[in-house]
Amino acid sequence: MKKLILSVLLATSAVPVAALPAMAAPAAQPWADRSLDAAARADLLVKAMTFDEKIQMVHGYFPPLAKPAKKMGMIPSAGHIPGIPRLGIPTLRESDASLGVANQIEQRKGDTATALPAGLATAATFSPELARAGGVMIGAEARAKTFNILLAGGVNLTRDPWNGRNFEYLGEDPLLAGVLGGEAIAGVESNHIVSTVKHYVLNSQETGRHVLDARIGEQALRESDLLAFQIAIERGRPGSVMCAYNKINGHYACEQDALLNGVLKGDWKYPGWVMSDWGAVHSTEKAALSGLDQQSGQELDKAIYFDKPLRAAIKAGRVPQARLDDMVRRILTGVIASGLMDDPVPTTPQPIPLDDHADVAQAVAEKGIVLLKNEGDLLPLARTARKVVLIGAHADVGVLSGGGSSQVRSTGGAPVEIPLTEGEAASFARVTWHASSPLKAIKAALPGADVRYVDGKDPAAAAAAARDADLAIVFAWQWQTEAQDTETIALPDDQDALIDAVAAANGKTLVVLETGGPVLMPWIGKVPAVLQAWYPGQRGGEAIANILTGVVNPSGRLPITFPASANQAPRPEPVGLAQLKAMQAAKAAGATSNHGVSVGVESFPVDYQEGADVGYRWYEKTGQKPLFPFGHGLSYTRFTYSKPEATGGAAPTVSIDVTNSGARAGDDVVQVYVQGGADAPTWRLAGFARVSIDPGRTQRVTIPLERRTFARFDTAQRGWVVDGGPRRFAIGRTAIDHVAEGTITLAADRMQP
Repeated sequence: MKKLILSVLLATSAVPVAALPAMAAPAAQPWADRSLDAAARADLLVKAMTFDEKIQMVHGYFPPLAKPAKKMGMIPSAGHIPGIPRLGIPTLRESDASLGVANQIEQRKGDTATALPAGLATAATFSPELARAGGVMIGAEARAKTFNILLAGGVNLTRDPWNGRNFEYLGEDPLLAGVLGGEAIAGVESNHIVSTVKHYVLNSQETGRHVLDARIGEQALRESDLLAFQIAIERGRPGSVMCAYNKINGHYACEQDALLNGVLKGDWKYPGWVMSDWGAVHSTEKAALSGLDQQSGQELDKAIYFDKPLRAAIKAGRVPQARLDDMVRRILTGVIASGLMDDPVPTTPQPIPLDDHADVAQAVAEKGIVLLKNEGDLLPLARTARKVVLIGAHADVGVLSGGGSSQVRSTGGAPVEIPLTEGEAASFARVTWHASSPLKAIKAALPGADVRYVDGKDPAAAAAAARDADLAIVFAWQWQTEAQDTETIALPDDQDALIDAVAAANGKTLVVLETGGPVLMPWIGKVPAVLQAWYPGQRGGEAIANILTGVVNPSGRLPITFPASANQAPRPEPVGLAQLKAMQAAKAAGATSNHGVSVGVESFPVDYQEGADVGYRWYEKTGQKPLFPFGHGLSYTRFTYSKPEATGGAAPTVSIDVTNSGARAGDDVVQVYVQGGADAPTWRLAGFARVSIDPGRTQRVTIPLERRTFARFDTAQRGWVVDGGPRRFAIGRTAIDHVAEGTITLAADRMQP
């Protein structure tokens, strides 16, 4: 499979920008000179543009609602910014793309794409290579479909287990999210199109996402969510950053001067542009002066702030002309640096190697599925099994997908699709299954067995069907979507009762979880095996079958903590849920505001009391034991560690021998944790490596440590500080299961912010 991934990378990735042949620029077009850097070329273009052309670049249409004065060749999609042909500036066609080229509610009839598994599945691989392969794949498909900007690159940290968009993102740790997010972005941009990184920042819940005020101190924010974005930007070099809906410390994210001008463009020297999320703009002058460069999906805002109002503000001197020039320069810098301007996307759709791309999706699923429990070595399923019963979750026809803007209309179609009847998500989300049947895949893997399916709606009937089976597999599910949070992390539709009934009837019961994050498991002591499959993508059925039958050795590791109870988390339910329900009830009763418009949710605070201690660090800080910790994941083989060694100084590393002492080849994920300083002594993931080892073999693994993970951010000195001296490190199988511990001597250092 590794060779396959590399071949797909090479086959679908465009020629790197640096390798494009140098071309002499025509005298009339000095910006075409490829010997100049992107910023210099963008500056030359800005000088050649008219005022109207500049304004045209800083606001974009939302095609489903746009009504331009003249036909503009818009594709039904997320966004459209007309190009300027006389200057060679391409039209920017934007698509949602977290998990593939999206086509929500099939606005482009018949247009399908390859669906990656959930972002949490990619995170569970702990594999930068697979994250990059997924980015290359979706970037190649976007280019073939004539899109040139992907709204991908989600790296928001999981602060609450019930967040409706957790499945899109990359877990709770800033190093893991930043590294894998950056690699996915780099993969997208290798196709000479632009990727964003999003949603900057603290878009950590969907309840009240348009109005909530996320409150947190600067040091804590720098050491958590901002660090994830910083690492992703350094590794992926995205052309654009998308600012979020919510407020941060009193200001909307797209009007947050301290974070846009101060941190992003100032401290990090980010050269690209800041685009808004769709419907996230609330002003003209404040937004422009605070660092927003482009209003996206303008029809979803209350006004088109960056057209006529911006023109007026510039002419009146309230927004300097130089600021407009900077906005356009940044957009063009991102476009040129990605290679898009020199290597435009095709004007008509191109063939896509769908089988190869599906192999990438399957590889991510197989490496990201996590074996949570395997008591008595119930798995892998013996090929001598004669009767296997699958129960629930439409496992006869497909696998569940998350909803919202990341929803991919996958190749093969949707065998189950349930529309929503209320709520914000109803306009663009459906409860959808990809056409990848676990039943069909398991039957193919076990040709001599009687493999059958029951829907699980009647627990007693399901228990009766499972009673004499060699294995009963309950497929449990929880659907999550953008625009709404789950009110509880318990499984819906009385699935706990179903699992209890089947487990009581058959002691060999396996639960396969198709969920967008953690769920409660009151039945965990009654079942011998649990497999976390996330939303496994368009080849999820095949991936699950390969894991169950031992064709693939499970190797995923949890990128997110699974709590034992909801009250272990910093917040047991979505903040503002009561306000939201009250507003919905008032609207249903016909209430309006004083101005005769529909009532809405008032702004409310969300205080992130955990600060930088997100996820597993919160559990350590509060002395709580989760159900399954960050980093947890079992294998069908055994790995042992020996000879740990740490090298300190300014470039610290940790090395260890990893031995596959079992009978099967397998992959291990070596995790290195380092304690923070005296003011924040919790363990923090500082490095990791995924390794493949044959049985009986030993591999020496050396892991460089990311110093900012155990540094502190000094807000007074405005920089990272590594306090010199000895510090404890640990090599763990999880965040709390440390196989070896030792001391590493660090060099004192100060780093740029």
